[in-house]
Amino acid sequence: MSQLPEIIRDIERVAPEVVAKAKTFQAAILADVAGRRGTMHARVAPVSDKMIVAGPAFTVEVRPGDNLMIHAAIALAQPGDVLVIDGKGDQTAALMGTLMLSACKKRGLAGVIVDGAIRDKLEILELDFPVFSAGFNPAGPTKYVPGRINHPIGAGGITVNPGDLVVGDADGVTVIERAKAPAMMDLAVKKVADEAARLEAIGRGDTASKWLPAALRAAGVLKEGESL
Repeated sequence: MSQLPEIIRDIERVAPEVVAKAKTFQAAILADVAGRRGTMHARVAPVSDKMIVAGPAFTVEVRPGDNLMIHAAIALAQPGDVLVIDGKGDQTAALMGTLMLSACKKRGLAGVIVDGAIRDKLEILELDFPVFSAGFNPAGPTKYVPGRINHPIGAGGITVNPGDLVVGDADGVTVIERAKAPAMMDLAVKKVADEAARLEAIGRGDTASKWLPAALRAAGVLKEGESL
């Protein structure tokens, strides 16, 4: 049985029309309709709350503090891709900074998500390019250790496969499996409509949740026939 190469160049990506639709929804909405799963740990956060990203995952696995394979990934990724980097959550050295992120922007990538540290925060804020990371550290990385590109990775506590749908905003990052993503769009439309209707009801003074009494009875907090 042949072994997969460390670098996989050709991947099947979530469709562009699904990405365009997904970008209109909050990461929270997509997480809800996807079963409240697929969200990265809160340590992976946008450099600025105004940053929004959506696109197919172009996955990279590196050893802590080494960014050799990220340089290779930047050269291989296609416009619209989101680099999703498994940096093992390490914050002892930055994996990327202004130079690499400027190259990502120039190549037309949709954004970068790093489960690890980055640096040059103020310059990144001026770059106008979506970047999410687990923190900042002024120390630079090494460029010696091999890794993998476009293999399944673990980032932010979840599994990310190449081509999966990635959406990030001020709340964090949600990842939905490529095959599952198209079906989630109609569910997201309904979810947004339902929440808008609920907000209208709250505006009219209807602040009581209709599901709450039944849920409290099911949990044994209220007895049958009892209400708040």
